[in-house]
Amino acid sequence: MNIIVCLKQVPDTEAPIRIRPDGTGIDETGLNLVMNYYDEHATEAALRLREQFGGTVTAVAVGPERAREALRQALAMGADEAALLRDPQLDGADHLQVARALAAFITPRTPDVVICGKLSTDDNAAVVGPALAEVLDLPQATAIARLEVDPNRARATVHRELEGAVEVLEVPLPALFTVERSLNEPRYPSLPGIMKAKRKEIAVMDLAALGLSPEEVGSPGAVLERLTSPPGRTAGVQVNGAEPEAAVEAIITFLSERAKVL
Repeated sequence: MNIIVCLKQVPDTEAPIRIRPDGTGIDETGLNLVMNYYDEHATEAALRLREQFGGTVTAVAVGPERAREALRQALAMGADEAALLRDPQLDGADHLQVARALAAFITPRTPDVVICGKLSTDDNAAVVGPALAEVLDLPQATAIARLEVDPNRARATVHRELEGAVEVLEVPLPALFTVERSLNEPRYPSLPGIMKAKRKEIAVMDLAALGLSPEEVGSPGAVLERLTSPPGRTAGVQVNGAEPEAAVEAIITFLSERAKVL
């Protein structure tokens, strides 16, 4: 089975985030950057499929040079190959541009399964996976919490957790899946795996190597104008010792005139 897993490097969710003084982005000085949490589960899902059916797992990421670190982690977990898609045209790329670049890498490799995390924890957009399936013209199932592939590798049965229910879908292969964190428990890279990953070559490909022109990638449909920190929390208001009617009136006044939520 030929499996491709798409990764992204993001800031550690527990790291303090500092915005650049000019508001153009995040100050990465001393910032701990890691493989996107959901992509760890995607990598684990890919490795389990390989263990069940044989084949190869290829990890791919779009990003700057530092994104190699996330790919090294995938290799240390057990991925067979890794590729970094890096080009000046992709600096500041939006989700559709990223999907187009990934599709150009994936199409000639004719995978049986493409797996992505449900979303990336830096922007929470959950767009790249569905957009990639659209560009690749593949059936898709998003935010899956269970994945089973039949012995003939012709179809997959997936479970999607809904509020108060579980949706069960049968999806023909090849297909693209985005995964929930409840799908599995990612393995820790072993020491031999880490040492082996250090020796593996990560292919670096620009748009020309992908067979794409700048016009085919296009310009970002959405451009970041400015980042700002959320306003600090103000002290709450206590309503003590009032009659119920007066307390309700005070709360409504606060919500409408100060909190501006009514």
